[in-house]
Amino acid sequence: MTLSSAAYGLLSAVPATENPSADFSDTPWWLALVKAVVVFVYLLLSTLIVIWFERRVIGRMQQRPGPNRNGPFGLLQTLADGAKLMLKEDITPEKADKVVYMLAPIIAGTMAFVAFAVIPFGPEVWMFGHRTPLQVTDVPVAVLLVLAIASVGVYGIILAGWSSGSTYPLIGGLRSTAQVISYEIAMGLSLVVVFLFSGSMSTSQIVSAQSSLWYILPAFFSFAVYVITMVGETNRLPFDLAEGEGELTGGFHTEYSSMRFAMFFLGEYINMFTVSALATTMFLGGWQAPPFISAINDGMFNHGWWGIFWITLKMWLFIYGYVWLRGSLPRTRYDQFMRFGWKFLIPITLAWVVAVAFIRGAQLGFLGEGTVSIGPLGFNTATLVIIAVVAVIALAVAWVWDGRREARLAAEQAAPPEEIDPFAGGYPVPPLPGQRLREPSVALTAGGSSGQSVVTGGTVTAVKEDDHD
Repeated sequence: MTLSSAAYGLLSAVPATENPSADFSDTPWWLALVKAVVVFVYLLLSTLIVIWFERRVIGRMQQRPGPNRNGPFGLLQTLADGAKLMLKEDITPEKADKVVYMLAPIIAGTMAFVAFAVIPFGPEVWMFGHRTPLQVTDVPVAVLLVLAIASVGVYGIILAGWSSGSTYPLIGGLRSTAQVISYEIAMGLSLVVVFLFSGSMSTSQIVSAQSSLWYILPAFFSFAVYVITMVGETNRLPFDLAEGEGELTGGFHTEYSSMRFAMFFLGEYINMFTVSALATTMFLGGWQAPPFISAINDGMFNHGWWGIFWITLKMWLFIYGYVWLRGSLPRTRYDQFMRFGWKFLIPITLAWVVAVAFIRGAQLGFLGEGTVSIGPLGFNTATLVIIAVVAVIALAVAWVWDGRREARLAAEQAAPPEEIDPFAGGYPVPPLPGQRLREPSVALTAGGSSGQSVVTGGTVTAVKEDDHD
């Protein structure tokens, strides 16, 4: 059996009523257009609120009031900033590739909206005389569509850095390229486990499969990896290396102003909602109410328009996490960020996917039908064996990892030498506390002619000058 056929058999064995489960048979084209406009307005209003929310929360963290002048509680400050950007002069650099320069912010600002077309906001409701899901559309590979659209949106950042004709934006665009490639691999791998549990890539089917158990519990490690990668994908602190103000001025958007800069600003915040909505859909039951609330009065809070409230609440929990990270953590070093993605996240997530695939296959009977009883409960024998093997491997890896970490810490804490050569590495290095510098020695060349003194490796050498006729 090939890998592809085995994967297909594993997915097809998972019970699924429809793929996707959302029924759009009673949804005319004009109603789909109405829902698209409503989602667009919903995201614009959410962006206006989240900018104010972020500034207020970080202000409280830093013991200052934040925006509080324009409107009640400063709520109109975002509108004032938008009006200011509209009135600013729009400057195009002389050496910029003008077509790509103008196209880049449009790509970055619009692609984030498209991904919300497949996010389910609730169950089926009556709208203008039609029974329709609270979702613009759905496809069998909806999650892959969201990831693809997110990748296209990042092209706006890359093209903006390249087309500006400036050094710092170019470096920011290159950083963004490496960052997206590194962390989209880990993000995609983290979602494979959800596909294995639900048997589908359709967002409506994944939400339906979580009616009894949210996937944050069985796929807890995938959830942790996704949360890390979603911060890297959206270029937010501590991973905003594509626009690191400390070393790249403004990064990829240094040469942009007015509404073109506002498009990048808008795209960043819409992307925050996009990855938060995908995390809610994949791991937190989507639009469904929490289990202890959905059980009230035969699920009265789990039907109709209540779905919009629950998915919005869950998304804003992730948004608060974004703000909390920005107000708490400093920017990471670029090499550490890349090393963490390639050497840790990707290998360990791949190993996790393989382990879950074996566990899921054992649960579905691919590795045998034998059972073992532990008290009143019965468990699949193959499942228990695989879980035990995975646990042993995890403990062995943790033991080796901890041993190497202790050896590294011991080497770092070793007593430094008492005497050092300040020019040993080619650059002057100051001594650490308790160290002394090696005194340079003077060596004169033979002959009585005058010469020059050269310091090399801590030794001052007199070099004879050549006589010229």
